[in-house]
Amino acid sequence: MRLKNKVIIITGSCTGIGKAIAIGCVAEGACVVIHGLEKDLGETVIAELGTGKAVLHIEEITTAGAPQRLVELALKTFGRLDAVVNNAAMVVSSNLHTTDLVFLRRVLEVNTVAPYALIQAALPHLSKAHGCVLNIGSVNAYSGEPNLMAYSISKGALMTMTRNLGDTLFREQSVRVNQINPGWVLTETEIIRKRDHGLADDWYKDIPRVYAPAGRILLPAEIAAAAIYWLADESGPVSGQVVDIEQYPFIGRNPPKDTTTINTPL
Repeated sequence: MRLKNKVIIITGSCTGIGKAIAIGCVAEGACVVIHGLEKDLGETVIAELGTGKAVLHIEEITTAGAPQRLVELALKTFGRLDAVVNNAAMVVSSNLHTTDLVFLRRVLEVNTVAPYALIQAALPHLSKAHGCVLNIGSVNAYSGEPNLMAYSISKGALMTMTRNLGDTLFREQSVRVNQINPGWVLTETEIIRKRDHGLADDWYKDIPRVYAPAGRILLPAEIAAAAIYWLADESGPVSGQVVDIEQYPFIGRNPPKDTTTINTPL
């Protein structure tokens, strides 16, 4: 049991990567706060995990006081808080011509400011537990795709925040802050996005190896396996680190000429 008796808040955990991380954490002995916007999906996750191991909070993460309420729920239900996983995010297509300032600010609020606010709210309790923060970023943080501009900007900012807080908070309060940057992952959201792009529902079964050398893309459970390492004590004193989880080197790889239809790692 690598996470025995730990209490972990996981934002955006009603579906996708967040849900997979929650399942993995409970399997390793943790109790979790499930968070998201989809009450029916969240209740399904709770039923799968068990009410003694998980509690549900449905609220928009940028609502005033939402971070504090998540922390209070963890303390009220389980009596402590050991870790925060900032996973909730807006994954939205946009470019310079379609992104006005209102839209850009909204993406930044959800993807960058909300994680910062949750870290602030949780910090006194994480410090007491010598706990940790795990931010879920994206390989797009390094430069991003033309049609994921606002999203990529927000993840770049999150990565800088991770490195900054990973240094200062560990030295000052013994709280580790790290980040994993998933590549292209087969989540429910990604299936829907590709359907909206005009691809067949089974598009992921036949992906050219130039986009996925393994012949398939990553699964949420594989991201969860990496997350558990960073949440567990076995990752030791490592802090301020960002680890890419993809099947090819994202930086320096020569992309194919035609990337308009299918090459959209998250």
